[in-house]
Amino acid sequence: MLKVRQISSDFIEMIKLDLFEKEDLKRIIEWNANKSADDLLQWAGPMYNYPLTLVQVENYFLNEVEKDNSNIFVYKIQLINTGEIIGTIELREVDENNKIGKICRFLIGEENIRGRGVGTEVLKEILRIGFEDLKFEKITLGVFDFNQSAIKCYENAGFTKVKFTENARKSSNGYWNLYEMIISKDEWQIKNK
Repeated sequence: MLKVRQISSDFIEMIKLDLFEKEDLKRIIEWNANKSADDLLQWAGPMYNYPLTLVQVENYFLNEVEKDNSNIFVYKIQLINTGEIIGTIELREVDENNKIGKICRFLIGEENIRGRGVGTEVLKEILRIGFEDLKFEKITLGVFDFNQSAIKCYENAGFTKVKFTENARKSSNGYWNLYEMIISKDEWQIKNK
């Protein structure tokens, strides 16, 4: 079990990251209810089929996240005062030899909390976990080029764009372009002195 630390935001209550449990999975379905196939694609990439079902999420969680020696860590973002789960973020090891991690499926599910600085605080903590606890040397993520609020959040946390892929994913209205962003342990340490 990874260390859980409280992190604060100037805009809302104290929040914490803790590992997702099977009984929490229904929250992912609730956040994706009444969303489009494009919304699901933006959050999860090609991992799930639309419409998202609890069976799909449970299969991934039980067969990938919970399997022996898994290198996938799915966190719930919780309000400390109420215990309410407001989002999720995944951190996985993608290159064991070079100690590279990847952030994916990051979602502030409670829409009334978005745009208040929570995402930046969550990223600060997930980077701390990645670099200090998991000993990664680099952490990457992918973001579609039209998602300017997410790009700004990632840049605020210290990520820089390193690769642009045109027509990376097919959506209902054409193809989407993708940025790969990265932060190294050294860059993170300098930013957090």
